[in-house]
Amino acid sequence: MTTPVGQLPVEVVEFTDPLCPWAWGSEPVFRRLRAAFAGQVRWRRVYCILFDHDDDPAPDPAAETAWYTRYVEDISAHTHAPHALRLSRVAASSWPASLVAKAAEAQGVEVADRVLRRLRESVFVLGEPADTPEAAVSVVSGVPGLDVGRLAVDAASATVLERVRADRAEARRPVAEVLSVRGCDSPHPGAAKETVDGQHRYALPTLLVRGSGAASRAVPGWRPYEEYVSAVLEAGPGLVPAPTALPAKEALARYRTLTGPEFASLGDGGPLAPGDAVRVETGNGPLWLHPDEAAVHPALASSP
Repeated sequence: MTTPVGQLPVEVVEFTDPLCPWAWGSEPVFRRLRAAFAGQVRWRRVYCILFDHDDDPAPDPAAETAWYTRYVEDISAHTHAPHALRLSRVAASSWPASLVAKAAEAQGVEVADRVLRRLRESVFVLGEPADTPEAAVSVVSGVPGLDVGRLAVDAASATVLERVRADRAEARRPVAEVLSVRGCDSPHPGAAKETVDGQHRYALPTLLVRGSGAASRAVPGWRPYEEYVSAVLEAGPGLVPAPTALPAKEALARYRTLTGPEFASLGDGGPLAPGDAVRVETGNGPLWLHPDEAAVHPALASSP
């Protein structure tokens, strides 16, 4: 008998943002972790609003874009994640993408995962951040199973706005253990970030793992897969991670788009990509698309 999601004893809270480069680089590990504990943990995403409405506008947008391009490339050197061949601009706001990602949750876990993935790809593959309501809805069009009309209505609703506001507030109440992080040699240890009002928010990404007791464990920043597994097993000692290795063809059919690091993390050690995979060039290795995804993906739709 399958345990209802709400009754599962362990909750994994993912503090993230659709437009965060470290969160994008963590996708191979998080996809593997979700697969390993599928049906055993509750997984909840909290959208933290990395680019907020009250951020000061850049005095020189072109210089800011050049700086941020180098910043993303430096992160990609650590994570090996793709980055766009050309970034058009720094995102003006995380609100539109976060509202669309949150609204997609009403259409099921699989749809929500694929919508979030497209929103990430908007900036790190296409180079066009989904930072307006129109762009955020447009870039996810064609996601299998998605009712785009319903999504647009839900994303503009007061209900979803309040949910994302609650996410933003939750992200600004970090647990004490992430206020400082010592003894970690990661390029992104994940100590909480100070906000403009002198408070703190979680660094992105951060996983907070809670068991049935009151205790929780935070795993902030850029960490190896084994550290996340350890946190989940500490919260749920009886859990058993399932095998996650899939032949490349099956992995691509399941996830629709995969990077090189994701094939390495989720694959079975066979060929990197199946013969019918569609390759999209980026500034740091390809993104591979399932043929069905290629037929609706904006990376191909915009190609001449």
